[in-house]
Amino acid sequence: MTEIRWGILATGGIAHAFTQDLLTAGLDVAAVGSRRLDAAQAFAAEYDIPRAHGSYEDLVADPDVDIVYVASPHSHHLAHATLALEAGKHVLIEKAITLDAREAAAIRDLAAARGLLAMEAMWTRYLPHMARIRELIAAGTLGEVREVIADHTQRISDDPAHRLNALELGGGALLDLGIYPVSFAVDLLGPVSEARAVGRLADTGADSDVAIAARHAGGGLSSIAISSRAAGPNTAHVVGTDARIDIDRVWYTPTSFRVTATDGTVIEEYRSDIAGRGMQFEGLYAEQLLRAGRTDGDLLPIDESVAIMTILDDIRAQLGVVYPENR
Repeated sequence: MTEIRWGILATGGIAHAFTQDLLTAGLDVAAVGSRRLDAAQAFAAEYDIPRAHGSYEDLVADPDVDIVYVASPHSHHLAHATLALEAGKHVLIEKAITLDAREAAAIRDLAAARGLLAMEAMWTRYLPHMARIRELIAAGTLGEVREVIADHTQRISDDPAHRLNALELGGGALLDLGIYPVSFAVDLLGPVSEARAVGRLADTGADSDVAIAARHAGGGLSSIAISSRAAGPNTAHVVGTDARIDIDRVWYTPTSFRVTATDGTVIEEYRSDIAGRGMQFEGLYAEQLLRAGRTDGDLLPIDESVAIMTILDDIRAQLGVVYPENR
């Protein structure tokens, strides 16, 4: 594929951020779709997008769209990704990829059957400072990596109607915020072999605060704090036998970090200098795969997205969070 044209499915806040970053990187956003034509038209006017569609069905049927960014709530990701895949479109699906592992596997299997790319938009994985951290670990700079410590804690809303507190929308801090540090720990330490979680639930039954301790297949440990009711430092640390990496706030966005040896010597200081929020890098990576004729990536294979959802399913069960059957 030489020219790759994007379609944006849904027009919420994350769709605005992603579209702005795509345009900053010079990528081609050809169309946007919403359940309301006026919303799609307003979005298209804001970003000078050629076509606005008043339904998701019309968006995925657009012959000038090659890949669809699914920006709806994760409670709807399965339906909307399926709609696009069945129309022959590749999909980049906002994290969390789905509500649970069963849904994620269904998307994986459909994409494989159709020969299409299905990729989770865990945009943090594709940021330049994360690439540098993986390089440092691979080079042995940290020695044996023993532990990953990270928090994603924000003061968002205690309104029962808010998306994060609504179980019918897959509400809860775990899927919306916790996916970041869980995916980060898996990226650096490998698959989770054991996880223990405790938490607090909102009045709606959605999780609002979660603490996770996990053991990974290689023996490393991760310690994760999540909250939608209180803002913490939002920093992360990768601790090895020879050195550690301290990632500044907000660690899952473009930011800086330091590499410090066990004797206190600063080995490296990294400063981020990129335009926008940094969501363009996942878009660029998806395009790189498509131009190479590939339908899965190395940075976050679809099987790993399914495995991460399996971890989150287990943690949610430990917390007693149950989504309604009729969501």
